[in-house]
Amino acid sequence: MDLRKIKALIDLLEKSNLAELEIKEGEESVRLARTSRHAPAPVAAAPVAHVEHARPAVATPALAATATEAQGKGGKDVPDGHMIRSPMVGTYYASPNPDSAPFVKIGQTVKAGETLGIIEAMKMFNPIEADVSGTVRAILVESGQPIEFDEPMFVIS
Repeated sequence: MDLRKIKALIDLLEKSNLAELEIKEGEESVRLARTSRHAPAPVAAAPVAHVEHARPAVATPALAATATEAQGKGGKDVPDGHMIRSPMVGTYYASPNPDSAPFVKIGQTVKAGETLGIIEAMKMFNPIEADVSGTVRAILVESGQPIEFDEPMFVIS
């Protein structure tokens, strides 16, 4: 199933009063379910997408902290700015598929809500979105790299 179709389904779910939506095309299926943004889970997602054979776009709030907190990790020189951290454990991917260009590059200007990368966790692909507008100053993770909860990922200033 095409990523554009999945995004259109997510938009449809967000604009409707539906709590759940499931679409099947041949052997592929997409199930979208709306969850409460006030859920006690560590990462609330609305809507949540479960997709077989495709990478969905899922609205997942990114956690953030200051860049100075990350300077001790990994011995990397981290520029000053707004730190985007991993909201979950999984595998980080810089692009929607291996043949595509990365979502963002260092020096690129991004808007709040724009996708910076994807974390695969339990066969679900969760986009990491910018929670502030600005310029990407650092990308602290590599595509295909396992990533831990609260691990620094991006610096935006």
